[in-house]
Amino acid sequence: MATAAQWIEGARLRTLPAAVSPVLAGTGAAAAVDDAHLGRALLALVVGLALQVGVNYANDYSDGIRGTDADRVGPFRLVGSAAARPSTVRAAAWASFATAAVSGLALVAWSQHWWLLAVGAASIAAAWFYTGGDRPYGYRGLGEVSVFVFFGLVAVTGTTYVQAGRITAVSVATAVAVGCLACALMLVNNLRDVHTDAAGGKRTLAVFLGEQRSRLLYLTLLAVPFVVAAGLAVLDGPWIALALVCVPLAVATARPVARKATGAALIPSLRMTGLTELAFAALLTVGLALS
Repeated sequence: MATAAQWIEGARLRTLPAAVSPVLAGTGAAAAVDDAHLGRALLALVVGLALQVGVNYANDYSDGIRGTDADRVGPFRLVGSAAARPSTVRAAAWASFATAAVSGLALVAWSQHWWLLAVGAASIAAAWFYTGGDRPYGYRGLGEVSVFVFFGLVAVTGTTYVQAGRITAVSVATAVAVGCLACALMLVNNLRDVHTDAAGGKRTLAVFLGEQRSRLLYLTLLAVPFVVAAGLAVLDGPWIALALVCVPLAVATARPVARKATGAALIPSLRMTGLTELAFAALLTVGLALS
């Protein structure tokens, strides 16, 4: 039976910046038009965190029963290590999705934008079928596309929409920036596991592209948000340039990837990519609010 510490490790807390960052940025975009709402932002945060934990447990379950995690380079896995029964991990995933659904329903009822229920259902479906089901899209190189859509475009503009009642140009630009960092987080994770994934039949984007092109794409994804922030600073107010303060952090984050680190040597880059995304989103949110 898995211990509490193992369940926490299985939740992969290092990936939670991908859930926190879009809510921060979306709230900043709402504040930029004087329509930020703390209560709705907090509910959106619960939805995002529950979805992220849910998808982490779902991946643990689905990859574990397929045998993809049998020879794992990365963090601890509950099913792959046989620390927990697959059915128990699956139940934990669906409990997390249920938490996201209830919180999302409360948020929709509060904002009265009922069509967002369909967006929530699509988000849960995307989380499960990333590695779940008979034809998981994460095994066909589409994981990064899904992350860009759901942890970038949908999460940021959705957070702005439930607070401000509209999607602004700034929220869309911010969503692109945050989505790129979320993609970078997934890509460096898949780059770390590229050899074991290929051997296990998991055709991630890193497997399709190969190591060299995956590294170039990662560096591009890490750079684009700062170009977006610089453009927003010119167009919408100099305070937005606060996001550029974390450029040195991004450079340090990119260094192991640029120097062709492999396997476990990329784990620090995974952690630092999440930190870069969170720092960028927090500084951008402050800049948008002050603008």
